Amino acid sequence: MAWVLKMDDATIESGLVHDFDASLTGIGQELGAGAYSMSDVLALPIFKQEDSSLPTETETKNPPFQYVLCTATSPAVKLHDETLTYLNQGQSYEVRMLDNRKADELPELNNKMVKSTIRVVFHDRRLQYTEHQQLEGWKWNRPGDRLLDIDIPMSVGIVEPKTHPSQLNAAEFLWDLNKRASVFVQVHCISTEFTPRKHGGEKGVPFRIQIDTFAQGDNGEYTEHLHSASCQIKVFKPKGADRKQKTDREKMEKRTAQEKEKYQPSYDTTILSECSPWPDNAYVSTNQAATPSFTTTPLSTYTTSSVPDSDSSSPNHQADPGSHGNSEQLSPTASIQDTQKWLLKNRFNSYTRLFSHFSGSDLLKLTRDDLVQICGTADGIRLFNALKSRSVSPRLTVYVCQESPQESPLLETHGTNENGEHSISSSLHVYHALYLEELTAAELIRKMACVCSLPLGNINQVYRQGPTGIHILLSDQMVYNLPDESSFLIGTIKDELGEGLHLILK
Repeated sequence: MAWVLKMDDATIESGLVHDFDASLTGIGQELGAGAYSMSDVLALPIFKQEDSSLPTETETKNPPFQYVLCTATSPAVKLHDETLTYLNQGQSYEVRMLDNRKADELPELNNKMVKSTIRVVFHDRRLQYTEHQQLEGWKWNRPGDRLLDIDIPMSVGIVEPKTHPSQLNAAEFLWDLNKRASVFVQVHCISTEFTPRKHGGEKGVPFRIQIDTFAQGDNGEYTEHLHSASCQIKVFKPKGADRKQKTDREKMEKRTAQEKEKYQPSYDTTILSECSPWPDNAYVSTNQAATPSFTTTPLSTYTTSSVPDSDSSSPNHQADPGSHGNSEQLSPTASIQDTQKWLLKNRFNSYTRLFSHFSGSDLLKLTRDDLVQICGTADGIRLFNALKSRSVSPRLTVYVCQESPQESPLLETHGTNENGEHSISSSLHVYHALYLEELTAAELIRKMACVCSLPLGNINQVYRQGPTGIHILLSDQMVYNLPDESSFLIGTIKDELGEGLHLILK
């Protein structure tokens, strides 16, 4: 027999509510006020198992060292992104080296020096894989320059700072943990130098400044790694970082309060965050003279002994126009070999391999900016000036002629005598141009003796014929005050003993 209980919905709902309320009435009364304890609950095995995986306060360790780059971070960085700091190319920035060890931490370092290596590296993983090719290309465009330098006069508390020619992006130094230490660094590469296209307005690639610190091992070398930290930077042309920081700050000021909450504030200093040590197989430059884009020629092919010396740079000692290697100024028609000789002669020995396939016209087509980028600022300007220089004008030009005229049927002059009759004279005064640079009497006498074929040792005195026929002794002051392009007839008189000559300038 089956019984069926029929009840309406309202009755069922009211009964369930009554039963539920009754089930709650005894909670807390049976346990009492002191019976409930959170520590007892946390002591259950399930909570003990989960808690064992969390680090305790004693397990968390502060880094033994801290490095602080003393320049502000960008305000345009989102909350959970890494900080970004803008630097100016070539400007010195302080990096403070701080010892954060606790009293009993790494006691073996007490009263000892540690070595730190600071380097500028690529932030992008893609560029890190091609770091060697990227830096070799940069070195070819700016030979003689470094990516990173230490400003030694401004640095404090560092010892034995070193930069290796084979590592253009790194420098190392020792510092005492018991003393204040700050190293000032200069970054010479800019972020846009490594962008694929360079038409202006490109977004430069970020770099990283990384510091690795080492302790001295048993063999005396600093090879035991202690700590590494790095930060993200971008490098601009001089004063560009200041403008970028100002632009970011102005953009943030225009944002709403809700939008600002998504961004980090700008901190006065940049703290380098811990990272993995830089690998041992870091960038090492190849042969300093080698270039990635040109086939080089051994430097021994061109020696300084093969470069003839010019007698004089004055206009009366001109080199043979057909011999391009001998001329002071590089000719557009100079061959590759003549161009090499010209570079050697003008003390550009370190660039002979770089321009080993350049003819005279190729080298002369390069602009000043091209040469500065290729050879660096100092040598680039010097090479540009040497290529574009013109012959220096002499300080004084004097025309001289021996008093006895040269007679030749080819040098006939036509004139009219006192009676109006046409006459022919076979005498003609031929002058020689003397170009003076020193403006001294000795220089003028030496050059007059040369053009007149007179032995210099036989000339005793030189006079200038003055007013009323008087003879004035030639002096340095007289030569210095001669008008330019003066002309003189040179008369010769033997002295009383007949062993020497007196020259008279008329």
